Amino acid sequence: MPRYLLSVHMADGEAREAMTDEQMQHSWQEIQALETDMKSAGAWVFSGRLHDADTASVVRVSGGEVVTTDGPFVEAKEHLGGFYIIEAADLDAALGWASKVTRTISAPIEVWPFVDTAGG
Repeated sequence: MPRYLLSVHMADGEAREAMTDEQMQHSWQEIQALETDMKSAGAWVFSGRLHDADTASVVRVSGGEVVTTDGPFVEAKEHLGGFYIIEAADLDAALGWASKVTRTISAPIEVWPFVDTAGG
């Protein structure tokens, strides 16, 4: 089955209302329910939340030497905040899961299909 990356995008300095403990608990419960639905449907492969962009490092070759610098790679206001890797029958099904994720976490979701390298 095709795999898709659902990337969660966050904006630096975006004004978001602070959540109460009760709101945070409710939000976490909604995320857990969504991931349970993904697992039950056989769509969920893996997910992860990332630290802030200023914790990223970039490793590259420059002049034949490996150089490590502070990241992120792209200097931008928006950055990758987390991701889901899912299996879905097609792009429409992946977009359906992305719709559920964006409603749950109130952040933009970008959907990328993986290249099938299995040759099938």
